[in-house]
Amino acid sequence: MVEHAHSEVVEAEGHLIDSQLLNVIFDTVIKWDASFEVLHFTIGRTNDEPSSISMRIASPTEEGLKRVLEELVPLGCQIARQTDALLRRADRNGCVADDFYSTTNLKTLVRHGGRWLEVERQRMDSVIVIENGRALCRKLRDVRVGDPVVCGVEGVRAVPEFQERDRLGFAFMTNEISSERRVEVAVSRIAAMMADVKRTGGKIAFVAGPVLVHTGGGAHFQDLIRSGYVDVLLAGNALAVHDVEHAMFGTSLGVDLETGKAIHGGHRHHMRAINTVCRAGGLAQAVEQGVLASGIMYECIRHKVNYVLAGSIRDDGPIPDTIMDLKAAQDQYAAALVDVKLVIVLSTMLHGIGVGNMLPAWVRMVCVDINPAVVTKLADRGSSQTIGLVTDVGLFLHRLVQNLQEPALSS
Repeated sequence: MVEHAHSEVVEAEGHLIDSQLLNVIFDTVIKWDASFEVLHFTIGRTNDEPSSISMRIASPTEEGLKRVLEELVPLGCQIARQTDALLRRADRNGCVADDFYSTTNLKTLVRHGGRWLEVERQRMDSVIVIENGRALCRKLRDVRVGDPVVCGVEGVRAVPEFQERDRLGFAFMTNEISSERRVEVAVSRIAAMMADVKRTGGKIAFVAGPVLVHTGGGAHFQDLIRSGYVDVLLAGNALAVHDVEHAMFGTSLGVDLETGKAIHGGHRHHMRAINTVCRAGGLAQAVEQGVLASGIMYECIRHKVNYVLAGSIRDDGPIPDTIMDLKAAQDQYAAALVDVKLVIVLSTMLHGIGVGNMLPAWVRMVCVDINPAVVTKLADRGSSQTIGLVTDVGLFLHRLVQNLQEPALSS
């Protein structure tokens, strides 16, 4: 190893080889013009036994070493020296010191008072605050003057979600995004995952766009609600509006879903749907008054599914249930996702990415979209736990319901 003035010993443990994480660690060091010297390396002797490595990282400059360490920590490396995390108090609301630790979605631990604290409410793109002996993820906008914020990477440890050995048979889906895999095979395995989550008392959340209605998937999604597979529904104003439009007029965006033909004057149907819900005072009131008697939102209300509708700049109306305060909508999305074990994203890029940013890495995501770019973007933005399926959402839901109704899964 080339002698450099600035160095640090780091350690890592886990399935470093079969997850190809070791190569990434080495490449990261070289990328920042630093060098490494392996001091100790133990290879796991069985498929369940972890490997461990200790190595000295050296850089020509202190700033260069700092950059390398900042990238190595999210890969599962930790500084060997046992020191508490550095805390700096926020001097303004919504602002922290420049060297704050920016979180990932990985399980994270912080050393404080000589012991390791597991960070609660784990999510990416947040800061870590120590409060009453607990380490908490906190959005930057929620930081208040005086909050002790974790800075730097000393005393911080991230635990990667190591690649599983195809425990659920998903290796065929996780290497790349493709539209050429058999939909039937993928759907059957997703159905098995859903059934397993429900058998163990877990919650499933769906993040859905209006395409769910446009493609004729609404009826199948209602079957999922009635069967107890939907615990949380996160969507925008458009899903609810076009669902109500379909319930009232049989159209979506003015197109008859039975014939596929545009209805004369049908372009006004979604506005009439909005007006009807507004007159009733909201979706629940519309159901109570008998104005809304079918559809996705009707089934959600009837089966007490927790739903959150987040607004956007393009919304018509919107209906009273839609939250137009973006911060409040984000907070309600995050609250609804607590304790969720599986998230399925149906043709909604922005809502899907937003939810992906809120989830810890150990919560599985399934993204279904006809556009491969949408599926890819979720993984590119850090939601590496995403399983992608490129297909029509209506077809996916039809196949999914069929699989879930099979005796082996429903028993």
